[in-house]
Amino acid sequence: MNRREFFKRSLTIAGSLLIARNSNASDQPLSVYSTQNKANKKNWEKFEELKKTNSQIDESYAVLVDITKCIGCRRCEWACNEWNKNPNRPVKEFEASKDEKPSVFDRVRRTHAGEFTVVNRFHSKNKPVYVKKQCMHCAEAACLNACFVDAFKKTPQGAVLYNPSLCVGCRYCMIACPFDIPAYEYYNALTPQITKCTMCFDRVTDGKVPACVESCTSDALIFGKRSEMLKLAYNTINKNPERYINHVYGEHEAGGTNWLYISQIPFEKLGFPELDKTPIPAHSKSFLFTVKVLEVVAAAPLVWGAYYMISKNRSKKEGKKDE
Repeated sequence: MNRREFFKRSLTIAGSLLIARNSNASDQPLSVYSTQNKANKKNWEKFEELKKTNSQIDESYAVLVDITKCIGCRRCEWACNEWNKNPNRPVKEFEASKDEKPSVFDRVRRTHAGEFTVVNRFHSKNKPVYVKKQCMHCAEAACLNACFVDAFKKTPQGAVLYNPSLCVGCRYCMIACPFDIPAYEYYNALTPQITKCTMCFDRVTDGKVPACVESCTSDALIFGKRSEMLKLAYNTINKNPERYINHVYGEHEAGGTNWLYISQIPFEKLGFPELDKTPIPAHSKSFLFTVKVLEVVAAAPLVWGAYYMISKNRSKKEGKKDE
């Protein structure tokens, strides 16, 4: 067993024990823990294929979210599940949930292994405000910088993709992300993986829009070149200053993202983290370097300790047999 395998197995065993401890989570949807989803792997393979063609992209794409137009139908959630083959239900059930009591909107949700996007409900002046949440696809992604096996890549198209075959399950990416997006899947204890929105890289590179954008019937989601989306965002704000605050979230936050939002109320009241223009890796670089140094220094003693304990237990068993 090499060092990487030892490290990987140790973490996955710990993860399995954690699941066992919380195995009474029958009230949680299946998608929280287990999907064996292949969407991230599929998109990474598409990325590798495209690299061989040396195709050039002059500018990345972006999705502009107009929060004032979202009606909370959750068709985007359904479409995302459908395209990425996550656990799904009839679209009517998603649409009906808005008026149900109790409702899925009674709590603020985060993305999970089998839910790459969720819509949450907030209130302003006694009116509902719906906000879609997914990977923001940062220009300088914290998850990418935190990953010491290079399992993440930022594509020219704008998507941040993830390669499950390289992942060792350390979950530094989950800690590093300021938007609380990467989710951990425990379908198989020995081959855990991170799951997250791929910005429908496979669709975009085939000339289509992301599945969520295609399914949106209220024009709350618009897809295009990032510069065009920024221009559209400010044109919309300037034409309707009474309806929007003068802020495009994602233009500068954490160095800029490929998902952009415009809103009628301040973003901090809608669950968005308050971030300055500095990319997260600029803050975490020195810390992560220290972690990597400690990992290298600690690896040998850990492996030796494990080998010692195994040998000791084996000697005890052999001693008992001799008796």
